[in-house]
Amino acid sequence: MQPKPTHSPHKRLYTPAERARRDATKWTLVQGILAPLQFLVFGVSLVLVLRFVWTGEGYGAATVSILIKTAFLYVIMVTGAVWEKVVFGQYLFAPAFFWEDVISFVVIALHSFYLYGLITGALDPAAQMATALAAYAAYVVNAGQFLWKLRMARRDADTTPVTGVAA
Repeated sequence: MQPKPTHSPHKRLYTPAERARRDATKWTLVQGILAPLQFLVFGVSLVLVLRFVWTGEGYGAATVSILIKTAFLYVIMVTGAVWEKVVFGQYLFAPAFFWEDVISFVVIALHSFYLYGLITGALDPAAQMATALAAYAAYVVNAGQFLWKLRMARRDADTTPVTGVAA
């Protein structure tokens, strides 16, 4: 009887060809710049939104910050779709990032609903901020998914032999 392995083999996030495309495209750098900037904008906006929720003050600043966060989200989604096309051959829902894309659409839907409520007046300021907070909660989940994938990609890189052939 053979001993059971102490760890289960995992599926690599990228094939060698996908990794090469990922490393060669400018869109990887674009995503690497936009993601932390979006997170910084998110942090500032979250503080401003919470300030409004808690004190009733600063509606204008909170609104502008949500609009900036939403603009970053749309830009990172479009450039991320281009990145997926270059790396995986399809704009969205590549198997390696399927669930991240699903949650990204939830995030986009919530941000878009916020915009609808703001533009049409269908949501009062309290409902706008509640919608923004729901969008931000979904964004945190989505950011966590992408950080997990970044960790997986680094783990894969650490276990790839020097020859570049996947183990």
